[in-house]
Amino acid sequence: MKSHARVVVIGGGVVGVGTLYHLVKKGWSDVVLIERKELTSGSTWHAAGLLPLFNMSYSVGQVHQYSVDLYNSLEEETGVNVGLKTVSNIRLAMNQDRMDEYHQYAGVAQTIGVKFDFVTPDEVREMWPLCNTEGLVGALVHPDDGYVQPADLTQAFAKGARNGGAEIYRNTCVTNITQKPNGEWLITTDKGEITCEHVVSATGNFARKTGEMIGLDIPVIPVEHQFIVTEPHPDILARQKEGLPEMGVLRESDGGWYMREEAGGFILGPYEHGAPCCYVDGPSDDCEYELFPEDLERLEPHIEAAINRVPAFGEVGVKKVYNGAIAYTPDGNPIIGPAWDKKNFWLNEGHSFGITAAGGAGWQLAEWIVDGEPTVDMLGVDPRRFGDYCTKSYLQAKNEETYAHVFITHFPDEERPAGRPLRTAPCYDRLKDLGAVFGQKYGWERANWFAPEGVEAVDDWSFRRSNWWQHAVNEAQHMADNVGILDMSAFAKSRISGPGAESFLDNLLANKLPSKVGRISLSHALNTRGGVHSEFTVIRESDDSFYLVSAGANCRLDHDWVKKHMPKDRSVTFQDITNQYGVLVVAGPKSRELMEKVSDTDFSNKAFPWLSSQYINVNCAPAMAARVNYVGELGWELHHPIEYQNHIFDAIMAAGKDLDIKPFGIRSMDMLRIEKSYRMVGTELSIEYSAYESAIDRFVHPDKGDFIGRDALLAWKEKGFDNTFATIEVHDITDADPLGSNPIYKDGKVVGRATSGNYGPRTQKTIALAMLTPDQAAIGTKLEMEILGTMHPCTVIEESPYDPKNERLRA
Repeated sequence: MKSHARVVVIGGGVVGVGTLYHLVKKGWSDVVLIERKELTSGSTWHAAGLLPLFNMSYSVGQVHQYSVDLYNSLEEETGVNVGLKTVSNIRLAMNQDRMDEYHQYAGVAQTIGVKFDFVTPDEVREMWPLCNTEGLVGALVHPDDGYVQPADLTQAFAKGARNGGAEIYRNTCVTNITQKPNGEWLITTDKGEITCEHVVSATGNFARKTGEMIGLDIPVIPVEHQFIVTEPHPDILARQKEGLPEMGVLRESDGGWYMREEAGGFILGPYEHGAPCCYVDGPSDDCEYELFPEDLERLEPHIEAAINRVPAFGEVGVKKVYNGAIAYTPDGNPIIGPAWDKKNFWLNEGHSFGITAAGGAGWQLAEWIVDGEPTVDMLGVDPRRFGDYCTKSYLQAKNEETYAHVFITHFPDEERPAGRPLRTAPCYDRLKDLGAVFGQKYGWERANWFAPEGVEAVDDWSFRRSNWWQHAVNEAQHMADNVGILDMSAFAKSRISGPGAESFLDNLLANKLPSKVGRISLSHALNTRGGVHSEFTVIRESDDSFYLVSAGANCRLDHDWVKKHMPKDRSVTFQDITNQYGVLVVAGPKSRELMEKVSDTDFSNKAFPWLSSQYINVNCAPAMAARVNYVGELGWELHHPIEYQNHIFDAIMAAGKDLDIKPFGIRSMDMLRIEKSYRMVGTELSIEYSAYESAIDRFVHPDKGDFIGRDALLAWKEKGFDNTFATIEVHDITDADPLGSNPIYKDGKVVGRATSGNYGPRTQKTIALAMLTPDQAAIGTKLEMEILGTMHPCTVIEESPYDPKNERLRA
């Protein structure tokens, strides 16, 4: 066993070996993999090997697409047959909501280049003669989908890695992981020690045990998954004898199951309610090729649904039932990327669709490790999207829920109930009494919308305008005409201070820092390639102290980014004060009048200009009032020690009664931000787009001196851009607005994608924010956008269609 390596990958399943393979492909041959037993002996060996390309996530979709493309060429490269069968995948739809989901997905597929077709029930019968098509409204087909043999795929990766110089140590157990003072990692095993620069944890069911070794609470707990293998059926044997092609993988989402041919019979894989978490405290030390006792009773509703759809399935006996562990996270997506608070420790864990993701996950992680950045925006799978609210009990509740929800219709406004409410601001009950219907973000409860008196406070989900839509429109319009209050306590909040704070932040951020105490700037942290990693509101508190606010969902991500770039000389101090401070937003044309009723501060334009902050009293409570917001109206954010929140909330509501104050929620806020062309990280702001492509030029100052990403951004500009940010008005809308990932066409050719979209209550227009090819981004350009299968004419318009001169903000 080597004593030193550049990278040690821990875990010999398909995900770990796929990572090793891609590190070699990136030119790093001094890499090793350690597996406690035999390769594939965890979950890989019992996986069904399916390769579903269907995924609503833009980032996960690209990861899966890469994998399937790679698996087609691995045998030619390595000489190992991976058992790839490109038989297609047929997703059945039994209702319009399901077809809407498929059409929304088709937008993602169209923009990343995945082939698909929509077919009729009669065409389904032609593809799958054993399928009963009664009750179907159609189906989505992936012609390039199919399945692979997981163990053979793993061996192909292993051979490719070894061919490039990698070493694999089987039957070698990692017993301890420590980081040396110089930053290197020391891996202790039962066969000796190995020192390395980077560690990749791809330990599957052992993820939490691995994390414990270095003090990380990794948000992964497996769930039991069963699938049934049947005896052969005469009709399938007859098809084989006639030389007919294998039928595609059949998925009845509304029945919660998939089915494919296997050795003349069937494999049926249900995703049932009631499947329990397993290995909650980790598998035993001698765990290998382990299965759990079968529980067919749990599967009965799905078996009945499968027999109804494919009667032949009920005509064969059961040969074998597999019940094995599949790793899960609270949202069902894997965690791929850097661990928080640990330098050069990487996670490739939580893969519930690990066979499909293994190639793409290894590809992007290798890019990240070797070059310092991924090439795909990995926000949807970044390990830091979860926080310390993910306790073991929370994971059990959420992961079981996520497993049971694999085949549900994934509405864009869906909110799942397990493990909630968990994190609540003090005003939670007050908002609830006012009719709030809550969603959650990063564990926080946030009011999505408010049910008026006489309307049941129950959510309704759809890809179209839901029952809550008109109420959100009314909230937005009322605020724009009067005054409203919004709880934004979930914001991520931190304080950066110390003698080196100013120079540190000046190098971290692309914008100039506020020069005077109390002034505010919107600033972006770029990655080393010039894309946008994070967005911060920066308030100067003193000569050497700055208050930073960013999106609540990105709390751990943004704070980890800041901490990992801090100087080692202790000249800068970082404080996470997210839980110490609440935020209430007061906005609308009457907000100044309201603030003057609850505070003796002068809120006039001269005394309190836009983009400034002051410490004030609200009634008897202290707060920092910041004249900035995300809705494009006169208003203030009130940042306050959280114990004063209800005092402040009650004072505002009492003083605002004669001004007709009403609360508004997150969904109306999104409508309002779209009307102002306000960008958002993960949609319009991304590492895949340069800061200039996102058209945030006014917040980027290359002439101020060096900052992270500056030179790369200028080089990107010199090379030329592939995308241009645009605001688009979409015409002829009836009941469905763009949701993002909608393809945009010119003369039948895809020329861009909507990144966000919504109805604008103040402009009374449907508006999309988009990335277009530069030649199609001129104001007035006529294009077409596809929304749920319907083509709509659309027009590129000026940015900020509502109040383009910011007169209301500056009033």
